[in-house]
Amino acid sequence: MTVQPADGLSLAAEFPDPAHEQWQSLVEGVLRKSGKDVAGSAAEEALSTKVEDGLITRPLYTSRDDAPDAGYPGFAPFTRGSTAGGNTAGGWDVRQRHSLTDPARLGDAVLADLENGVTSLWLTVGGGTGVPVSGLARALDGVYLDLAPVVLEAGDELDAAATELLRLYAERGVSPAAARGGLGADPLGEAARSGGAPDLTAAVHWALRCTQEYPGLRALTVDALPYHEAGGSAAQELGSSLATGVAYLRALTAAGLSVEAACAQVEFRYAATADQFLTIAKLRAARRLWARVAQVCGASGAGAQRQHAVTSSVMMTRRDPWVNMLRTTLACLGAGVGGAGSVTVLPFDHALGLPDAFARRIARNTSTILLEESHLARVIDPAGGSWYVERLTSELADAAWSFFQEIERAGGQAAALGSGLVGERLAATWAARSKDLARRKEPVTGVSEFPNLAEQPVERAAAPAVDEAPGGLPVVRRDEAFEALRARSDAHLAATGRRPRAFLAALGPASAHTARAAFASNLFQAGGIEPVHDPVSVDASTAAAAFTASGSAMAVLCSSDALYTDQAGAVSAALHAAGAQQVFLAGRPGEYAGVDAYVFAGCDVVAVLSSVLDRMGVA
Repeated sequence: MTVQPADGLSLAAEFPDPAHEQWQSLVEGVLRKSGKDVAGSAAEEALSTKVEDGLITRPLYTSRDDAPDAGYPGFAPFTRGSTAGGNTAGGWDVRQRHSLTDPARLGDAVLADLENGVTSLWLTVGGGTGVPVSGLARALDGVYLDLAPVVLEAGDELDAAATELLRLYAERGVSPAAARGGLGADPLGEAARSGGAPDLTAAVHWALRCTQEYPGLRALTVDALPYHEAGGSAAQELGSSLATGVAYLRALTAAGLSVEAACAQVEFRYAATADQFLTIAKLRAARRLWARVAQVCGASGAGAQRQHAVTSSVMMTRRDPWVNMLRTTLACLGAGVGGAGSVTVLPFDHALGLPDAFARRIARNTSTILLEESHLARVIDPAGGSWYVERLTSELADAAWSFFQEIERAGGQAAALGSGLVGERLAATWAARSKDLARRKEPVTGVSEFPNLAEQPVERAAAPAVDEAPGGLPVVRRDEAFEALRARSDAHLAATGRRPRAFLAALGPASAHTARAAFASNLFQAGGIEPVHDPVSVDASTAAAAFTASGSAMAVLCSSDALYTDQAGAVSAALHAAGAQQVFLAGRPGEYAGVDAYVFAGCDVVAVLSSVLDRMGVA
């Protein structure tokens, strides 16, 4: 007789539960078919992936992968959410960023956003990269300031911008109790970007005033974007934000605020990337870590972190920018599932200059679709309970706490920035990641993988220039090495009327050469080198004429290992005789006569392409 489980569903109840070892045994069989003879835990390790911060993503997570109790939403350690209701009441705050310098144009863009789904504004003010303080009133003309929170990013012009915003509140009849938003004071973040010495005096002044007069305004922002944009890992971003937050708590409590009041004056800003699970874990870990800081500082129930997530600018590409829409959608999804209170989706053309109306529309509609059509906010912490997410959250929190402790041992965030410790750690992480990007172990769709040389460039008006200050943290992009190669190709096209070319010398039938010909074509296009695959197949007697007709300076042999053994030497000799500067072979390095170099999965693509362009004389 079948025993019905408590929920009344038998499903697989009649089958015995498989053991972990049984699963490993099946994995062993799969790996043997691919040429890997491993057994037991080694089979599982073979399918594991090493990621940044020493973390390892395993192929299977079960209830054996324990993690600290995540608690309940709205209660310490706040892993599952800063508030009891999460974003279920009305979704997350859709906060769009504006960096236009003309007050009239900014005003039009702001109203268009607010009329079409945006719920708060993030304005760059002053410094030549944002609207002048004197133009703030014009930019906010028609905006109901009691309904639309405003968050400033004013840098050195904090005092003037904050004074003007408060003046506008008073002038337009917004009571101090009804004012919402933030003044964006972040002296340590500014120091990270500029390399200067931080001065917390103005930030403390405005925090005291907001506490006393404007309970809905937060004076301080802990902006972790400078560390992410300098190439830092998720743990380094979190550790730096914790150290910055602690520095602000020390300054505010020294000025007379209670720990609870000081915590209420701080909002945290994090990057959301297309790695949705890492983004989810990062935001959950950030809340857990800040709750621990608040607990140690003696705060009573004030450890709920206010979070603002921004889609990463590091992941945005200049080539095939339309793919950025997909990246930002995944990042927004990760931010929403991760529990961010506010989310900013950067327009897909962010890396090209000032976004146009279409790009801003797509950006704000990304949140709208996820909220209104995908119902992403209907469940609090939808990733909670996933053994993978819970484990990743815990491991990431541990790694971030270690980096935070390293900064504290160095004297705190200001000292660690001044000594170069933070910059050195971030640079080391980016150097390692750059190697993965160059080898396409971290692919960038449309750039290092599946580039389109026939793509017409997307033109945008130039954004206000932001110069990297000497001593400040750099700003990096995943596409930068390949972008430099493509720029060389573009210049060559403009000067000569055609791109540098590579002749694909495919040997044998299509079944033998198609895979490697496609691989080589994809690889060389990533550097702006146009592949010529005509005729479909060549041999030693036809290769020279085909190469000459292609107008190429170099050639790539593409075929199977067996045909390489039989034909590579003779075909290479014919290609060299026809004037080929280099003959590559698509495949693992071997002993083939006449072959100068090899291209294969895992090779340093950037180094190969750069050397090819050098040899071709492409400046």
